[in-house]
Formats: sequence, C-alpha cells, structure tokens
Amino acid sequence: MPQGNPVFAGQGTTIFTVMSALAVEHGAINLGQGFPDEDGPLSLREAASRALIEGPNQYPPMKGRIELRRAIAGHAERFYDLAFDPESEVLVTSGATEALTASIMGLVGPGEEIVLIEPSYDSYRPIAEAVGAVVRSMKLVEPDFRLSEEALRAAINEKTRAVVINTPLNPIGRVFDKEEIATLARLVKATPAVVICDEVYEHLVFDGNASPPLISLPGMRERCVRIGSAGKMFSLTGWKVGWVTGPKPLVETVAKAHQFITFTTAPALQLGVAYGLEHEMTFTLGLTRELQAKRDLLRDGIARLGFKPLACEGTYFLTADISALTNEPDRIFCERLVRQAGVALIPLSVFYKDNQPQNLVRFAFCKKRKVIAEAIARLEKHFGIKKASS
Repeated sequence: MPQGNPVFAGQGTTIFTVMSALAVEHGAINLGQGFPDEDGPLSLREAASRALIEGPNQYPPMKGRIELRRAIAGHAERFYDLAFDPESEVLVTSGATEALTASIMGLVGPGEEIVLIEPSYDSYRPIAEAVGAVVRSMKLVEPDFRLSEEALRAAINEKTRAVVINTPLNPIGRVFDKEEIATLARLVKATPAVVICDEVYEHLVFDGNASPPLISLPGMRERCVRIGSAGKMFSLTGWKVGWVTGPKPLVETVAKAHQFITFTTAPALQLGVAYGLEHEMTFTLGLTRELQAKRDLLRDGIARLGFKPLACEGTYFLTADISALTNEPDRIFCERLVRQAGVALIPLSVFYKDNQPQNLVRFAFCKKRKVIAEAIARLEKHFGIKKASS
C-alpha cells in the first residue's frame, strides 16, 4: 500500500505529544511542553476581539496586514536599530514554525546543503529533508554547548546553501555570545550560504546575556532572515502569529513559499499583535524578569535532589544532567518519572539525529510559581522515598 512521503510517513508522534498525553493520563504536572499557563495582556486580546467583531474577516494581504508589518519593522528599529521596509522586507506567517518552513522551502533546493546546529528544534530536519536538501549536522558539546570555530569550519563549506541558527537556543537555553556570532558570520561570508535566524526567544534572555542579532553584523544583512514570534513575546502561543524579516530578495522568495503553505494569517490576531508591539512591550520585558526568577526557583529546587542543572541563559527551558540519579536512558527516565513522580519532562536525546546524549532532560519553567513549587515537592517526595527504600 502507498505510504506517502517517507520523511513524514517514517516520523513518530512528537515527544511533546507523547509526554503531554502521559501527563494527562497520570495527573502529572507538565514541565515538558513549552507553553505558558497564563495568557498574555488583556489589551491584546481586547484589540483582537474588537477586530474580530468589527471585521473585515476576509483574506488579508498574503504578506500580512500592513499595520502589523509596520509594527514589526518599528520593533526591529527600536530594539536593534535595524531598518526594514514594511512593504517588501516583512512577512507575517501563521506562527514561527510556518516561518521556518517557508524559509527552508524557499531558500534551500533539492540536493543543496543545509547546516543544522544540534541539539535543534525538531521541525528543522524533516522540513529540510522533505524538500530534498542534504542535511549536515554540527553538534554542540555539553556541558558548555559553545559554537566552536573548528566545528563550524567542518560543517560549513562552498556547498552550503543555508545555516539555521537558533539563539536563544531551544532546547538548552544557550545564548550565543558576540564572539560565537562573529565567528559564524566570518565563516558564512566566505561561502554562498544564507542564514535562517530563529530568534523567537529574542527578549527572553537572562542575566544580561544579550548578543547582537547576526543580521546586524557587517556584511550579513543581505544574507540573513530573522524569524520572530508573537506567541513567545506575549504568552499567546495558541495565536500562532510569527514573522520573517530580512532583505527584499530573500523575503520575497520566502513569501512565495508561504503563499502555498498557509497563504495568510487570521486578520484579527494580526491586529492584536500589532497593538502589542506598539503598546505592550513592557509586558514582554517584565516577563523576562519573571521567567528568570522562575528559572532560579526550579534550578535551586532540582539541584537539591541530585539533578545537575546546566547553565540557562534564556528561553523557557532548563536542561539538567541525570547521571547522579540513574543509569537509565533519558527517555526511559522521563517516562518512569511521569508515572511514578507525577512530573513530565522531555528527554534531550530527541533533539539530535545521531549520537544522542542519554543523560540530559529538559524542564519548562514558563509556568506559575506554585506549579513549579508543586513539581519540586513531588520530585522531593519521589526521590526521598526512593533513597529511603534503597
């Protein structure tokens, strides 16, 4: 019987769905899937609600409502001194995953090489493989997960058509520093490659670790596209509103792919996000401070139990080494923990293609403080009972 595209036919159910389903089945606290448990500003929702009622609710322009494109361009100028033409250098998408898909489909052809930095967000590889690209992986080495020049030189060459970089990096919370970014820029400029910059967590950077966007470095504007996410900025992940900014030739090509994926995005949500970018960035900056405090709460709590937290410089996620707690592979450990302790985590091995580490797990701390505290209490009970009986 026909099986369809082998890239997707061979895919299993995502680990996020698996662990979330297990969490529901066992009444577990879900620190696996990265979504906040509180909605963002009421003012955004009210703006979107008014637009929904007043209309129009027909197809908006394929590139997005001009109000939102202007707001996105204004945001880039205010925060990074980056100038984008709202008419030709800004594209609104149905979430950042669609932005990534359209960018990979639009900028990488069959047989062309694309470099992924692992651990990497799970959508990159299947999309690249589905368009017939040749995927080359560059693996970051724990516990520092730094972009080394040696590893970059081994992965990027004259055949490279695109590099995907995610900073702050999901799943491990790294924020690549100025030196790492500058090294990548220097090596890319010696090739025909473009860079797809996944910067959806751009404002969720802790401890003053912010680095300049790659596109702002000399010689990089013409060869980068930046991907942003309203869901991450405003804790409205279900709205699925994202965007792509960059030079006109690249954005126009990405738009040609976008028009055959979703074509456009709900107009009322676009207007709500436009309002947020112009009036509610104080929420986003405050969210960063709140998340940093939640990171600290979680980090200190699990460290007492024998987890070894790794550095977390941004995102929703904290990675921890479980070597002192178990010899089990990370996925077996996570599946057992959700059943026995009532806390759901994500095994880090799923973010690699080959030679996966088996000793690391990912916690999501974009939850209410009382939820994080309850999760720590459950883990304390679990590991306390385990130690007492051994």
